[in-house]
Amino acid sequence: MTMTTKRSEELFEEAKKYIPGGVNSPVRAFKAVGTVPRFASRGRGNRLTDVDGNEYIDFVSSWGPLIFGHASPNIVNDVEKALKLGTSFGAPTENETVLARMICECVPSVETVRLVNSGTEACMTAIRLARGHTGRDKILKFDGCYHGHADSLLVAAGSGLATFSTPSSKGVPKSLAALTISSPYNDRESLREIFEREGEEIACVIVEPVAGNMGVVLPEPGFLETIRELTSKYGALFVCDEVITGFRLGIGGAQAMFGVTPDLTVLGKVIGGGLPLAAFGGKREIMEELSPLGGVYQAGTLSGNPLAVAAGISAIERLRTEKGAFGRINRVTKDWCAGLERLSKEKGLKTTVNHIGSMSTLFFAEGPVRDFASARKSDTALYAKYFRLMLERGIYLPPSQFEACFTSTGFMLLDGEELIHEVAEEVFDILKNEI
Repeated sequence: MTMTTKRSEELFEEAKKYIPGGVNSPVRAFKAVGTVPRFASRGRGNRLTDVDGNEYIDFVSSWGPLIFGHASPNIVNDVEKALKLGTSFGAPTENETVLARMICECVPSVETVRLVNSGTEACMTAIRLARGHTGRDKILKFDGCYHGHADSLLVAAGSGLATFSTPSSKGVPKSLAALTISSPYNDRESLREIFEREGEEIACVIVEPVAGNMGVVLPEPGFLETIRELTSKYGALFVCDEVITGFRLGIGGAQAMFGVTPDLTVLGKVIGGGLPLAAFGGKREIMEELSPLGGVYQAGTLSGNPLAVAAGISAIERLRTEKGAFGRINRVTKDWCAGLERLSKEKGLKTTVNHIGSMSTLFFAEGPVRDFASARKSDTALYAKYFRLMLERGIYLPPSQFEACFTSTGFMLLDGEELIHEVAEEVFDILKNEI
């Protein structure tokens, strides 16, 4: 099966004249999978259509925000109503408080919340707030966890087990990167060693409670609890980055699922209903150190944008009132993953499928995949082949081995699950001849 990509190719060449690399976010370039990016024209439910008229079953869901699929009628209607009143005011609106109240009611650890525009901005400011609150400069993150492209967070682990980090991007000062400690995900022993050595200097630990940016990697029993224990003991803050997991794994996010209470929480994606919106919040006494109440500065011209806020209210309200929504999309994900596991075994492919809720990743590696080191053992060339074969057959997957698939309620509104597994079986038959 061969799809026409003529228009996407033309648009990509034109885009490269005016946009670095032709895209506004690197993974969209499809560089890792060796094919031309597909330029989207429209979406409905779980279906995405490109400019050449090719239709795909979409497992990317705009990288997570579209828990109700593309062009959800309720969200579209509510955004249209807000649009008629104005696109931006630079002044407070009632709906900002409505959304903030909803977040606080749904996430018990969040007593007050500040709305911003992106997950990067929210993580960056949460760290600044942690530093301001504790009077400390060092932060601790985990290998393979992504918290946006702020300078303090664009770091890679050094050669030792748990060393000071070095910049993973040009333009990040070494002196700033030296304030970030990187530790292996799920390694409680390493974490304890770091705190014993320099816990009094650490302002915060920031973590994805379920990693989604090295592929889906679940926290092992006791890992998140150890973070909570050590941060409390040494006076550091526990910052839970739920940009991906918040309102996707459940109303209370991953922290409710795993029974941990962070000091600060970062939210994004689902809370914007598909529009640019993020937030960070937590204990009142910490949050009140933000300007205009305190000395930690943060501002944004479009923070609390009325269109994004309207979409967020619509999305969260539907999640709160639509009984069984999480259970249904979780079952679809579980069935999808079970099919991949069965096919892998039948075809003799060495794979590992990690999934939780409506998030999943098929790793072309023998398991378990429990951290960045084990994720990096994946056969990325084989994943690229898998991606291209699935794309040619109308299944749109993340164009990187180290990203998550996201299932939406659109999979329940449109049939196609049997078709997906039929396509996957055909693709796996081809792949088994590659090894």
